[in-house]
Amino acid sequence: MDKIRHSKFYDLFLDTLSKKMVMGFILIIAVGTLMLSVPVATYTGSVSFINALFTATSATCITGLTVVNTAETWTPFGQVAIMIMTEIGALGYMTFAVLLFNVMRRHLNLSTQLMVKESLNLEHLHDTKSVMQYVIVLSALFQIAGMILFAFDFIPRYGWSRGLYVSLFHSVMSFCNAGFDVFGNSLMGFRDDSYMLLVTTLLIVAGGLGFLVWRDLLLFHERKRLTLNSKLTLVTTLSLFVIGFVILLVTERDLSLLPKGTSWFNRTINTLFLSVTPRTAGLVSLPTSELHPGSIFLIMILMFIGGTPGSTAGGIKTTTFGVLMIQSIAQLRGKKDAEFAHRRFSQSNVSRALLLIFMASVVIALATLVLTQTEKIPHNFGLEYIVFEVLSAFGTVGLSLGLTPHLTVIGKIIIMLLMFIGRVGIFTTLYTLSRRQVKKNLIRYPEENILIG
Repeated sequence: MDKIRHSKFYDLFLDTLSKKMVMGFILIIAVGTLMLSVPVATYTGSVSFINALFTATSATCITGLTVVNTAETWTPFGQVAIMIMTEIGALGYMTFAVLLFNVMRRHLNLSTQLMVKESLNLEHLHDTKSVMQYVIVLSALFQIAGMILFAFDFIPRYGWSRGLYVSLFHSVMSFCNAGFDVFGNSLMGFRDDSYMLLVTTLLIVAGGLGFLVWRDLLLFHERKRLTLNSKLTLVTTLSLFVIGFVILLVTERDLSLLPKGTSWFNRTINTLFLSVTPRTAGLVSLPTSELHPGSIFLIMILMFIGGTPGSTAGGIKTTTFGVLMIQSIAQLRGKKDAEFAHRRFSQSNVSRALLLIFMASVVIALATLVLTQTEKIPHNFGLEYIVFEVLSAFGTVGLSLGLTPHLTVIGKIIIMLLMFIGRVGIFTTLYTLSRRQVKKNLIRYPEENILIG
């Protein structure tokens, strides 16, 4: 009887890699919720279950949207629990499973290797071991380096013990592209601290670039070449960064939100930081709700695009955006193939990118529709008040115009689902809910055209 029950449970929840990945994240969120629910986790001694669940989901999905103030609500125990969930969510729980296997000197079985391959979007199974080594080593190096660099700033401010703790927490959140902070108002108290903003920017970019890209860059002296994925990622990331920075220089040209007398260098650094943080970081040095409407619109676009596949970032990813841009340009120029760096993208790549964009648009539209019925929009805002929050949750960004702390129970559930889908991935989520099987069409009907556009 127990074997039958075990078999039914396995067939229902663990029979595919997608289901195993989803169940793994659900388990981490469940454990995190329990950790945040114990009295020692909060200064008040208790927090509602829905708020603990929301915070655990936001941390595991490396988002940073909060319904309660992190600095004022969670004790060091609660903050460390959030930091652990963020680390696991960013690097993937399979990373820590592999690390445990290595410590125990056990070989990875085929099932574990397949899970690693799925979680990091790898093409080949034989890449799992080498890529995981890069993930673990690079993550540790970047975060330790970030902690040391922050320590030069925070130790003089807060003393040794508090300074080192804040340095570690902020280094983890910056590299993992999560928007949690222990300052109470994100980084708005550091808008005149160009050094801290620059270090944070470098960590955000490092985490959002992707481990596969970093591996290519580090091995370039041996291979003398970059993969097509890395080339497209670097070009798209740099293009979005430059375009975003230039547009923000125009839309926020006076940066009136900064104190009078702020140097041009500090103004440039704040604009630079503002162009980077929508790429799923969620840390802000300027109040988002007081930005120019053009800046808010640009940030919404950047949140939707997000970072790189196999990184700590969310969104539809830079490669998806890059493939569709190149495909669109090719079509407008009368070319059949989308070409980049002397290579041609496969039709399956283009079709998958189109499907991802379509499904993401459907999810965002449905979530926005529901939230318009459950949430109250302030008089000085319009629909962007809700759409911004939806894109922030889906892109695992963590930026907010002020809606999240005032969400209803239904609103919190919707935002949690968006954060979960954004982190796990639309395809993984859909494959988990469906009994998808690859079928070969034995019959193909005649082709015929319809009117488009």
